[in-house]
Amino acid sequence: MAACPACGKENPDGFQFCGFCTAPLTGESREQRKTVTVLFCDVTGSTALGESTDPEALRALLARYFERMKGIVEAHGGTVEKFIGDAVMAVFGVPVVHEDDALRACRAAVEMRDAFPGLGLEGRIGIATGEVVTGTEERLATGDAVNVAARLEQAAAPGEILIGGGTLALVRAAVDVEPAGPLELKGKAEPVVAHRLVAAAGGASRRHEAPGRPERAWGSLAHARVVAPGREANRAHRTRVGAPSATCSRRRFLHACARSREHKRTSPQRSALGSGPRNRQTRRRSLVATMRTRRLAD
Repeated sequence: MAACPACGKENPDGFQFCGFCTAPLTGESREQRKTVTVLFCDVTGSTALGESTDPEALRALLARYFERMKGIVEAHGGTVEKFIGDAVMAVFGVPVVHEDDALRACRAAVEMRDAFPGLGLEGRIGIATGEVVTGTEERLATGDAVNVAARLEQAAAPGEILIGGGTLALVRAAVDVEPAGPLELKGKAEPVVAHRLVAAAGGASRRHEAPGRPERAWGSLAHARVVAPGREANRAHRTRVGAPSATCSRRRFLHACARSREHKRTSPQRSALGSGPRNRQTRRRSLVATMRTRRLAD
């Protein structure tokens, strides 16, 4: 099975073009710049673990660890580039770019951290976002974001997730973080501002609500009634929970129809004059004349 370099879908052997996006599957890969999020995950205490564990048992444990971490990364739309010793390097944004790749990486990191106790291991994770070059034959992504993610992972304590400033800027509204202070990372000329990731929301990383429009929760029936900014003092904000009743809507429709029929029946001028443009103008003049007559009578 050959993976498409454009959409990431697997195609049967022998296909020259992707059956999903029609991109060519053969030929030289094209290098391009992309903004991606890189995740590094490593097992802490692996040296001591190797001394106290039988080699075959250690190999089976690491195999379960790699399989579990790869499954989590791919479930959140990421791609595992390689396993380095007992470390995992994953990229979110290659080959398929998502708008919320940074948040996907944070969610995957939280799930990976929570999976360590079940495997009987301890680990640490680093995440960084930035521009990289993709499409090279040697590596899935090449750039400073890869180095920063690796250094953040090395600086994290067991059980911690450290994220860089570029990642935090994209997910600030959807994560809970704690400041970890500027860190002196190996190879970096200046300290790198990092934050400790505590939790990541399960919703979308960005909201696209227009100003003055009600916010609606996806998958729910909650509808909020928005009050104009200058009328809050005279009108209490109301919230209606639940979809409008079909019976209520039908009753309102029938009531409106009855009022329309009653208006037509009790309006002799309207029925006599018709509804054309000239007749509407005649009705307006007649109404103005009637109002003037009543005003003079008063």
